[in-house]
Amino acid sequence: MSSKEKPTLGGTRIKTRKRNIAAPLDPAAFADAVVQIYLDNAGDLELIAKSIESTDLNFSRYGDTFFEVIFTGGRTQPGTTKPDEGERHPYSIIDCTPQRDAILPSVIYIQKILRRKPFLIKNLENVMQKFLQSLEMFEENERKKLAIFTALSFSQKLSGLPPETVFQPLLKDNLVAKGIVLSFVTDFFREYLVDNSVDDLIAILKRGKMEDLLVFFPTAKRSPEGFSEHFTKEGLIPLVEYNEKKNFEVKVKEMKSALTTQIQEETDVAEVIENVKQRVKDAKLPDIEVVRIVWDVLMNAVQWSGKNQQQNANAALRQVKTWAELLNTFCTNAKLELELIYKVQVQCYEDAKLMKLFPEIVRSLYDQDVLAEDTILHWFRKGTNPKGRQTFVKALEPFVNWLEEAEEED
Repeated sequence: MSSKEKPTLGGTRIKTRKRNIAAPLDPAAFADAVVQIYLDNAGDLELIAKSIESTDLNFSRYGDTFFEVIFTGGRTQPGTTKPDEGERHPYSIIDCTPQRDAILPSVIYIQKILRRKPFLIKNLENVMQKFLQSLEMFEENERKKLAIFTALSFSQKLSGLPPETVFQPLLKDNLVAKGIVLSFVTDFFREYLVDNSVDDLIAILKRGKMEDLLVFFPTAKRSPEGFSEHFTKEGLIPLVEYNEKKNFEVKVKEMKSALTTQIQEETDVAEVIENVKQRVKDAKLPDIEVVRIVWDVLMNAVQWSGKNQQQNANAALRQVKTWAELLNTFCTNAKLELELIYKVQVQCYEDAKLMKLFPEIVRSLYDQDVLAEDTILHWFRKGTNPKGRQTFVKALEPFVNWLEEAEEED
């Protein structure tokens, strides 16, 4: 080989890089194919499910389109709820009557599909989010069908559908302001509570980060009174009772917190009394609950000394003496005084370090004019709370004998 000739590699073939050529998206053709399955089987969901199972359609690519066909009878225009061009069928959720019996078969049908094709759950989420964010685009009757479907989905525990997917999209300001969301959740609550308890409903709402039910109300109606009025009118009394109980617990907690702070800071008793009165008025707390709250807060604020009975007794009696005026203000009749004795009884029974303090506390309350003689004698003779009663009656007997002797002398 000449020194001027360039070396070459004989027999080498030059390869060109292959490009991945993706098949073009064709959701319209997919939608038409699914619609045809519905039409061929005359809307029989059992037969449709079998046909879906045997078909080679690309569900992983067109999952959203598949659920659009289930809900609306055909494909919707991208990003909207409006029907797109193409075939449609009359057996959709939107086309049926707004009743459980008509919608439940679709829920069961979707459940079957998801068991065979669990990857479609995400597509179901996508489509429900799109529809719920666009509720105003549906007719009132159609929104009711969506609400019933949603309630039945949770009631039937539709494969892995997360509550936050359903409820979070509802909180668009314009939907809430127009009352559309309130109407939707009312239909949802009514349907869900047919088979489930209020506790079950609240558990779902909490998972969906919707503990405060007032967020579904337009601003002008967003109050406990508005809540009660609306759901009473709709016949959902268990929901009203739940909300009233919840509001009551919140008010009790707030009052305990405020009173605890004042007790710890040794606020003037007159100021504490006024504060409690105002909170009782604002929260409309029953008198018997106020007595329970005041006693609990006073005893929780005591600095107990382990098992030293004498120190514990001194601390409890000092607390009673210091705040006797507060107790006196709210123990205004024999019924409330009796409730206070029951509170003392239960606390001494449940807390071992206070077991022997019952007679001393009762006597101290008597000495401070919080408990009347007749109330103590009534508890001694006819008290109904069984917790530690025999022990406490025996322990209080010397004091009761003293009361009866003093009464006879008078």
